[in-house]
Amino acid sequence: MPDSLPASSTEHSREEERPAPWRDEVLNQSAPPLRHAFVDDLPLREALRCHAPGLSADLLTRLADLGAQVGTLETRAMGFAVNAHPPVLHTHDPQGRRRDDVEYHPDYHRLMRIALEGGWHSVAWEAEGCGGHQAHVAALYLLTQAEPGFCCPITMTHAAWPALRQDESLAAFWGPRLRARSHDPRTCAPRDKHCATFGMAMTERQGGSDVRSNLTQAHAEGEGYRLNGHKWFMSAPMSDAFLTLAQLEEGLTCFVVPRRREDGSHNGLQLQRLKDKCGNRANASSEVLLVDARGQRLGEPGRGITTILEMVHQTRLDAATAPVALMRQALVEALHHCQQRHAFGKPLASQPLMQQVLADIALEVEAGIALCLRIARQFDDATREPDARPLARLAPAIAKYWHNRRAPPLLAEAMECLGGNGYIEEHLTARLYREAPVNAIWEGSGNVLCLDVLRTLARHPDAGEALLSELRDARGQSPRYDAALAIFERGNLLHHAEEARARQLVQSLAVLWQAALLIRHAPADVAEAFCATRLAGTDIPGATGVHGLPPGMSPRHLLARVLP
Repeated sequence: MPDSLPASSTEHSREEERPAPWRDEVLNQSAPPLRHAFVDDLPLREALRCHAPGLSADLLTRLADLGAQVGTLETRAMGFAVNAHPPVLHTHDPQGRRRDDVEYHPDYHRLMRIALEGGWHSVAWEAEGCGGHQAHVAALYLLTQAEPGFCCPITMTHAAWPALRQDESLAAFWGPRLRARSHDPRTCAPRDKHCATFGMAMTERQGGSDVRSNLTQAHAEGEGYRLNGHKWFMSAPMSDAFLTLAQLEEGLTCFVVPRRREDGSHNGLQLQRLKDKCGNRANASSEVLLVDARGQRLGEPGRGITTILEMVHQTRLDAATAPVALMRQALVEALHHCQQRHAFGKPLASQPLMQQVLADIALEVEAGIALCLRIARQFDDATREPDARPLARLAPAIAKYWHNRRAPPLLAEAMECLGGNGYIEEHLTARLYREAPVNAIWEGSGNVLCLDVLRTLARHPDAGEALLSELRDARGQSPRYDAALAIFERGNLLHHAEEARARQLVQSLAVLWQAALLIRHAPADVAEAFCATRLAGTDIPGATGVHGLPPGMSPRHLLARVLP
């Protein structure tokens, strides 16, 4: 045998020993963004300075601490974990007794603790009239970027208090538990829990949004009531109590139904199944059968819709804020990726056409957070000024309708910025896209919201006048805005709106209000870019789709405001 291999064979062997770049190195792939979700969000901080000027240093520090938590890779991993391991229903114990418990992944409880121990479910009422609602909206916006699913019980617990405080005894019992800054997931008697979360049970399979068609019946029994019926959707079924609609002789009435009775025994809430949803997978949504469930009446008999609307009114502002948070998170993912990813010899983020897409999403987020915090300020004002209440009642439906119209197409654009990676569940944008439709559906779908706006305008015409006055205050700084507002006023939709044109009315109000806020409070080039892309060339402001900035208008300043 020869002492050595031929030269050609030796060279071939050495080539095999060297790692092949295509096999062992990961090239031109972006890493997950590591960020401070509060400090890095300039539009959020500017909107807080504008619409919550009296916010205490303590609340600002708490928001900054929350933003630091939300932006970590650890919190990001929690969001992935609770979606990979969704809630599991246990209807019975091994001996066949009703159990009706929902088991969540441990990271779900960790996320709940971030929100509850931070006090974000109760801050609106602890600092009511002093920036509490603005702090809650800002926190919900940040928490949604951690994971939207667990925010559902946080929102409902926050929103339950205005309804509960209509009853002195119920408020005295549940109030301290709702305001407690802790998380107690145990299944036990309400009196044994020092903290509690609330849900709601309104819709039934035969009616959906038409809750007047509800069939669940309530009958007086001792000092309380016994409820029997079926609810088609009950989100967060592991809450400690639920605002529930049921029929009395006087009509539809609101009740507080705890999950367990005073002795800790089962209260007849039989969970039938968990819904297999398109998104929102970390949050359990169930069908429930009420079998002699005991509850206490909240509000006057036959006035259940009026009573529970105090809760719905609050949840709608959260449902208007959540899609803006989803767009913000998707924008961060897309821009961060485009800054690191190279194509055709340069970063994607430096390529003009990609900059147009990213800038358009950035404009939508700027306008969305400005409108949400403006409405939150109206909520705070309404606690001190009765004249502010009509606009506070009108505004959430407008913002909820429009923000949820914009989120799905812009989340799709953000997902496309990542190419094929964006469509893979291992990346965040796919999950955000699946999440997008839910806030448009619960707490009133688009048509329901638009009809609600018409009813509110009819009952409280001063609400429309207050909004129109605010829109007029922004005149004189943007010719595009002035022209769009003039067209809107000539159409007279605000005073003579027909049901068939209700969507046109609400969309116009939303986009004009966003434009007015940016004109008055945002940098001039941001406001002008928004007006140029949302108000030009159509009688209806804000036509959907991605808009390119006009010639000569650079997207660089807009993108510099997204991430430092």
